[in-house]
Amino acid sequence: MRITSRKNERAVHLKRLFNDRAYREETGLFCCDGEKLLIEAVKNGAELDTVLISAPLSVTLPASAEVFEADASVIDSVSPMKTPQKVVFSCKKPAPAEISTAGRYIVLEDMQDPGNVGTVLRTAGAFGTDAVILTGACADMFNPKAVRASMGAVFRVPFCSMTLAELLALRDRAGLRLIGAALDSGASDIRRLDLGGCAVAIGSEGHGLSRELLDACDAKLIIPMDERCESLNAAAAAAVIMWEIYRKN
Repeated sequence: MRITSRKNERAVHLKRLFNDRAYREETGLFCCDGEKLLIEAVKNGAELDTVLISAPLSVTLPASAEVFEADASVIDSVSPMKTPQKVVFSCKKPAPAEISTAGRYIVLEDMQDPGNVGTVLRTAGAFGTDAVILTGACADMFNPKAVRASMGAVFRVPFCSMTLAELLALRDRAGLRLIGAALDSGASDIRRLDLGGCAVAIGSEGHGLSRELLDACDAKLIIPMDERCESLNAAAAAAVIMWEIYRKN
């Protein structure tokens, strides 16, 4: 079957998945753009739903995927990218990570830029972080900007969302140390801290960590930098922290 109309129900469904967080949550699906992400999805066993293609692919798709040829104009209308590629597809959201033991975790609180959230997930995959935990008003990990920034890590790096109360319960249950990144006179130089078996929390660029989360931390850390620099981008700070945890463990 070839889809030629932008009003086709499959095209409308995919476009809505790209644009509507509530619809993603309702359906349990999310949408991706491009063959590179499709290759990552197949490689990591993602459950594909609908695939629209405007040209032949270099990857063999599972028989369970519903594949439709589509005019390039249809894909252009569905994709949020300025220069859409030859394929858009939807797939089932991966199950949230189940965390029950101490490990190497990054906590993102109120990180609202989806590009930063996706970048943190990508970096977590590079440095062996066990899981990324989202809390507060974070961007949706399945926002297309987050998915794209993750460069496929959304299919292979464990992540989950939890409330602060759930995070503190996990800390107590698993014997996990909670460390907050803070521009605080009482914070310790990251190079001098024991970073084994911990979860390091990073807040939004505008406000940092909430007072409630900071007060619950077992320790605070600061990344030393040139005194002329006021702060780091949140995703950059997360990268430095994950590298230091990786280096020490």
